[in-house]
Amino acid sequence: MPPRSRILLLSAYRADSHAAWVDWLTTTFGQFDWEVLELPGRHFRWRIRGNPVSWLDRLAGVEADAVIATSMVDLATLRGLHPSLARPPTLYYVHENQFAYPVGRDQVDSVDPQMVQIYAALAADCVAFNSAFNRASFLDGMDALLSRMPDHVPEGLRTRLQARSEVLPVPVAPPTAADNPRDPRLILWNHRWEYDKAPEVFVEALLRLREAGVDFRLALLGARPAQPPEALQRLRAALGDRIVADDKLPRREYEDLLGRAGIVVSTALHEFQGLAVLEATAAGATPLVPDALAYREQYPDTCRYPAGDGAALTERLRHWLQQGTPPAPDVRAWLPARLEPRWQQALDALVSGNARRPGISRA
Repeated sequence: MPPRSRILLLSAYRADSHAAWVDWLTTTFGQFDWEVLELPGRHFRWRIRGNPVSWLDRLAGVEADAVIATSMVDLATLRGLHPSLARPPTLYYVHENQFAYPVGRDQVDSVDPQMVQIYAALAADCVAFNSAFNRASFLDGMDALLSRMPDHVPEGLRTRLQARSEVLPVPVAPPTAADNPRDPRLILWNHRWEYDKAPEVFVEALLRLREAGVDFRLALLGARPAQPPEALQRLRAALGDRIVADDKLPRREYEDLLGRAGIVVSTALHEFQGLAVLEATAAGATPLVPDALAYREQYPDTCRYPAGDGAALTERLRHWLQQGTPPAPDVRAWLPARLEPRWQQALDALVSGNARRPGISRA
């Protein structure tokens, strides 16, 4: 029996979606010998620039048949620091790109994370994105940034990267919720309570619904900081009697609520794949999401409202709550049964060397 191929998986930011993807990949494809290096999902700017230092000694002399690095990994620097990592074929997996990620009010707008991702994509043998929106916004952002360089910009970088890239989503595990009756008036929010999810738009829509006398209930899930954000505090104060859940729940309780909810809402300013809404939709909730981002390739027009338009969100919710909610759209294309064969093909091509850039030998 030939030896198993050894894959080094580098993830510099173990947050929820990144962690779920790493765990799924390594448990699903057990025919490979995985070595996983991860860093905790905090201190973003230190992580994206500092991971070559954090792993400096750990990666010294490491050998692998293939390397997978996530979009928080400074792959170009790592391949330069460690000659053993310059030889095996490498897949750069882009969970999120820094060109389409909104800058927070207290954050520094810097091109440094964007340049890290450009260098990593150029250093990789193949690049995979979790959505077509992610790939398009990455390439558009790269073009816009490089157009600002005063001179000596090589021709055709977009064409080169596009030629060795593909769209390969993260699979969404179908929820195993209990057989609870669905509540068509239960509105679910299962996102992080942070600026990039624009929870204040969600809050304003719900307050308008209350003023209009519309009956509904709320499940407020998702991670939140220790100090509750203003949007969440406003909901608790104004609609506390309608809230049936308000916490980041254990998985089983979370999935039970997915199975009960009638509507799942997003007001996100960025969403490169939108795993939270996909999970809820797979459980039977009907999504109401901005007409933008990755949502356009996932949900029909009936499930999208003009991005950032709180009045339009309110009116659509009012109509659904009073006249009936459309059925949940089909999202089987994002479930493991459909995506596992595509990932298998990509991994086989990677370890065999068939995913390498033209003209690069594996010496």
